[in-house]
Amino acid sequence: MTLPLGLLDWIAVAVFVACWVVYALVVDRVPSIRARSVIAAMDEHRRRWMLAALARENRIADISAIGNLMSSTSFLATTSILILGGLVAMMSAPDPARRIVAILPWSQVPDELMWEIKIGMLLVIFVNAFFELTWALRQFNYTSTILVGMPSDPAAVHHAEVAARLANRGARHFNTGLRSYYFGLAALAWIVHPLALIFASLLVLRELHRREFRSAARDALATREIR
Repeated sequence: MTLPLGLLDWIAVAVFVACWVVYALVVDRVPSIRARSVIAAMDEHRRRWMLAALARENRIADISAIGNLMSSTSFLATTSILILGGLVAMMSAPDPARRIVAILPWSQVPDELMWEIKIGMLLVIFVNAFFELTWALRQFNYTSTILVGMPSDPAAVHHAEVAARLANRGARHFNTGLRSYYFGLAALAWIVHPLALIFASLLVLRELHRREFRSAARDALATREIR
């Protein structure tokens, strides 16, 4: 039995996967490109933060900052669970949701099998988001443990480097989970029409690139501008 995907659906899915996977591979795996991103700029600032913490005996503010990172990560991880629950409900009771799609302008109402395929893709995306975010949460937790145990000695650079690497890895997985949210919103457009998926994927790609490489925040965080 062949999948009920038309040519336009295959094209839309290919564009979606290319936007997400190729972008992630290029930005995360090509050092010369990653070095120009806001993520790389923040990596250096987190390293400076941990080095500066070596000179402080009272690290309540540092632990509070780690707690804020964990709170935002935990919020998104919890939200992904709620989204997954809603998607499972949409898959188990497709008729009410399909009737809503039918009243949208230019919508292409999928049959039951096609509906399950589209919702299934959303399930995969947000399961990925959940695992990335919970792993980021654990690494921020590890960072707080290392931070508390660091000696108050500016010469103990190794301890600060370990804490910085953990914090940076946590931030990287947080960013990957957040990227899943962005592309999950793009995948939601496939429920309406394959062309909507193509447009939404390209829009998300453009917005991610702008925020990570051409935003005012990236310019402000660029290490060459901060002496």
